Amino acid sequence: MTLEQLRIFVAVAERQHVTQAAQAINITQSAASAAIAALEGRYGVKLFDRVGRRIALTKAGETFLTDARAVLARAASAERTLADLAGVKRGALSIHASQTITNYWLPPYIARFRMQYPGVALNLVAGNTQQVAAATREGIADLGFVEGAVEDPLLISQPVGEDRLVAVFAKDDAFARKRRLATRDLIEARWVLREPGSGTRTEFEAALKRLGVAPEDLNIVLELPSNEAVLAAVSAGAGGTVVSSLVADDKLRSGELVSPELALPKRSFLALRHRERHVSSAEAAFLSLIEAEARAD
Repeated sequence: MTLEQLRIFVAVAERQHVTQAAQAINITQSAASAAIAALEGRYGVKLFDRVGRRIALTKAGETFLTDARAVLARAASAERTLADLAGVKRGALSIHASQTITNYWLPPYIARFRMQYPGVALNLVAGNTQQVAAATREGIADLGFVEGAVEDPLLISQPVGEDRLVAVFAKDDAFARKRRLATRDLIEARWVLREPGSGTRTEFEAALKRLGVAPEDLNIVLELPSNEAVLAAVSAGAGGTVVSSLVADDKLRSGELVSPELALPKRSFLALRHRERHVSSAEAAFLSLIEAEARAD
């Protein structure tokens, strides 16, 4: 068993698709299939069930996935230790971040980091807040960035930025003509929201409770897995939504969307790291860059 075989197995297991996994880790489909077949043949264990054109983990595969991820995390930790001996001239940094942060807040920092530390390979993966926290806890991510509160004793969080939520509707929507949304408007409106587990959804539901509205009383007509999909549905007249001001800014300026007043609090962007893991030079440098930019602002 090799680390490369484990890497391929984890990629396939996470995507439940050999071809997509092969593309993601930049190998051929035949190489990915051969690695899985070699593992199954060597140990006489079936790791995947073939279901039509897709595959699914067997019970044995689910058990093995936990250990495989742990081994890869330990190997990555050993690599970081060696890279640290050379300072920030070499090494790798794995960052997982929620979608709002990935698409709208983090890119300028990544660009500056690459310019300052071209020898560090940086990998960025998007997910929702729950997924980012899990990746950081399991050692898959060196750093996580989220906009929702995370309660996990194994994780340390620190504020690194600030954001605010806004309610938005298509310009022709009846609620777009209101200057301010009342409590009854929240219950009467149709809503297009991110999936449960996203930081935006969690923060909106917390704000509703402070306003005296039970989240389950909302008329949610669609739940979609990305900010872009949510805004597209809202622009098409499906209903209103609550998103980061960073996400809605362009469409608000163009007049395609309108934002009536709603008492929504500011929220912090948080950096997550594992409490028991050594902070590599690359991680420290990335966080320092963000802190320096914040002081400059």
